[in-house]
Amino acid sequence: MQDEDVLAEFRASKALLEGHFLLSSGRHSAHYLQCARVLMDPMRASRLAAALAATLPRDLRKELTRVVAPAMGGVIIGHEMGRALGLEAIFVERPTGTFELRRGFTIEPGDKVLMVEDVVTTGLSSREAIAAVEAAGGEVLAEAALVDRSGGTVDLGVPFYPLIALSFPTYAEDELPPELAATPATKPGSRANP
Repeated sequence: MQDEDVLAEFRASKALLEGHFLLSSGRHSAHYLQCARVLMDPMRASRLAAALAATLPRDLRKELTRVVAPAMGGVIIGHEMGRALGLEAIFVERPTGTFELRRGFTIEPGDKVLMVEDVVTTGLSSREAIAAVEAAGGEVLAEAALVDRSGGTVDLGVPFYPLIALSFPTYAEDELPPELAATPATKPGSRANP
């Protein structure tokens, strides 16, 4: 799947939003990718996951024993990646602010894990989820994501395989351009902002 094909999927599902958004990273943007919308169609989610799985090196795919995704944003694409790779897919969640395994999910000692996210901007959620997997005894070999919004600068401590890289600028509160500063920000994400 080429970049234009991926963007066509986002446009067809009305998942690419424009306005003034406060991202879960705490940064502001004039663009927001509502991945829940692109993933609400099971066939589209399956196509995107198959394309994402195809970006992983063959040797890596052979080593993996489990897929883990951080809730909420990574749950659907994580499940679809599990299907594409023929692996169990579980998720970590933060009921008290720190990622943990719940719902009877476990990591077996030595599990070789692929972390899966919908969108990576600063990598904070990913690094926190990776730490939770490692604390449970797993080894995160790599991370895959539908979208890299970091401008190629994110360091997750493991190899990173995004399906597409999008470079919409983001801004700190004190560096907002006048057109964004003039409109109130909305918080479209699933977690509280810092």
